[in-house]
Amino acid sequence: MQEWLEVLLRTLCAAVVLFLLTKLLGKRQVSQLSFFEYLTGITIGSIAASLSLDLEANWYLGLIALAVWVAFSLLIELLQIKSKRLRDFIDFKATTVIKEGKVLEGNLKKERLTSDELMEQLRKKSIFDLADVEFAIMESSGEVNVMLVSEKQPLTPKHLGLQPGSIKEPHEVIMDGEVMEEPLRLSGKSAAWLKRELNKNNVKQEEVYLAQVDTSGELKLDLYDDQISLPQVRQKAALFANLKKCEADLEMFGISAPTKESKELYTNTANRLNQLLAEIKPLLQQKKK
Repeated sequence: MQEWLEVLLRTLCAAVVLFLLTKLLGKRQVSQLSFFEYLTGITIGSIAASLSLDLEANWYLGLIALAVWVAFSLLIELLQIKSKRLRDFIDFKATTVIKEGKVLEGNLKKERLTSDELMEQLRKKSIFDLADVEFAIMESSGEVNVMLVSEKQPLTPKHLGLQPGSIKEPHEVIMDGEVMEEPLRLSGKSAAWLKRELNKNNVKQEEVYLAQVDTSGELKLDLYDDQISLPQVRQKAALFANLKKCEADLEMFGISAPTKESKELYTNTANRLNQLLAEIKPLLQQKKK
């Protein structure tokens, strides 16, 4: 066999085996490598390269080496699942680097992290003032996760005493002009409903690049032809209805509020929302021209 043909066959074989073994190792091997997985990836790649080009070596020995490394990696992962000590030993332990706005210099030195690198990590999270940080923890991956002090944390429905309903998962029901049967079923919609929605928008299935049933159960369309404009009236009407519902909920909470302060807060917020709705009502309820 000619050398170029042998190299071609060995490379194809190594690529297929490497792909299958990578799939076997799972998504975490690709999305975020631990310290040991990083070493495993380098070694497996080196073996695969040698398998492709080293014509003097037996190809099956390279496959055996690949299989041994993957099996060893899987064994380590299984042991990590069962043992916290082994996880800490292999992947390192999380380390607190900021506590109550104060940098823990000893822990920084332990993790070999400079103050410049720490501030860079904070700036990536739009944090420029150390006093805004309650805790900052360096994870085993090297990423720094931050918890802000309470007054700097974003406002949530829980802070207002609200209990919003659960959000449904969006589903892509058409891709590249083809209906996706399983996502359509999971969205709780039928093929007949999908056809009616397409007809309402005067769109054919094969004209749709991507169609998604969003969290509110509405069908959102993206067409191959970007010059075609789709009506937005139903979306605007739904937004207006949701805002009106929020206003009614705030008024109801104001009536049942246990204290005078919370009653005034709910009432004032409802009044401000009512003023906002009066201003944007012409935009949200405008007719399609």
